[in-house]
Amino acid sequence: MKTSYDILKNILRTEKGSGMLADNKYLFHVSGDANKIQIKQAVEDIYNVTVTKVNTVKVRGKWRRVRYKEGKSPDWKKAIVTLKQGDKIEIATT
Repeated sequence: MKTSYDILKNILRTEKGSGMLADNKYLFHVSGDANKIQIKQAVEDIYNVTVTKVNTVKVRGKWRRVRYKEGKSPDWKKAIVTLKQGDKIEIATT
């Protein structure tokens, strides 16, 4: 069985994600085979918050070219997690 740290790879800090913080939504890079229930339990376990909603998106990798070779960056899964009103996750700003 996977641990919570295997399911949540990292928290995403993007411009779009920063705009969602006002709505109490956070973006996470998650394991590709994790479902919404596992993601909810992992966030609640690691950050000690109450999750009300989880939305997931499978992001396709982009085609890249280095000199004469073409390749593709890997596909990955993103989760948009909505927390209960009043809960928040402390994000370090550097």
